[in-house]
Amino acid sequence: MKILIADADQHSRLAAEALLVKQGHDVVVTESGAAAWQALQAVELPKIAILDWTMQDVSGVELCRRVRAAANLKAVYLILLTSQPGKKHLLDGLAAGANDYIAKPLDHDEFEARVYVGAQMVQLQFELAQRVTELEDALTKVQQLQGLLPICSYCKSIRDDQDYWHRVENYIGAHSGAQFSHGICPECWKKVVEPELEKMGVPLPHRQS
Repeated sequence: MKILIADADQHSRLAAEALLVKQGHDVVVTESGAAAWQALQAVELPKIAILDWTMQDVSGVELCRRVRAAANLKAVYLILLTSQPGKKHLLDGLAAGANDYIAKPLDHDEFEARVYVGAQMVQLQFELAQRVTELEDALTKVQQLQGLLPICSYCKSIRDDQDYWHRVENYIGAHSGAQFSHGICPECWKKVVEPELEKMGVPLPHRQS
């Protein structure tokens, strides 16, 4: 997973990078908020951004605000690095749009655990977006069945937009994902099947339902 680290503190920056590389992540490292913001404009966005609160040019909390204000960045999972104590400081970061925070100096186990949670959230979000797309596609197919359908008065085939004729079950299946099983309704059995069997001299079985 592509992860951005923006930290002015060389020691914690190198430690975080080493831990993430060890886990197999694709890591982008910057030393300033301005460079981090530029990295967030890349075609292949980082899925997680780990941002130091105290960067001089653009702080981590300001980056959180910018990310949450940008429509194309709303899915980025934001983690603030902070050495500032106190509940108010934490609440300010979350209010700015951070998903989580990690206290400095870094505890390796806690760092790995919080990044793991972030990666799980990103994956779930991706799977949910895929599911929504699948449902929208299915709805589009169902909606294609609405309106006036040209159907043959004799064989009941349906004509598509390219003037090709299809069996009704094939047309509906292609446009809705529905599957069909075939049988004979009681009315058709009485009106069609029984007379044909009688003509052929075949004993009539029990009527199907």
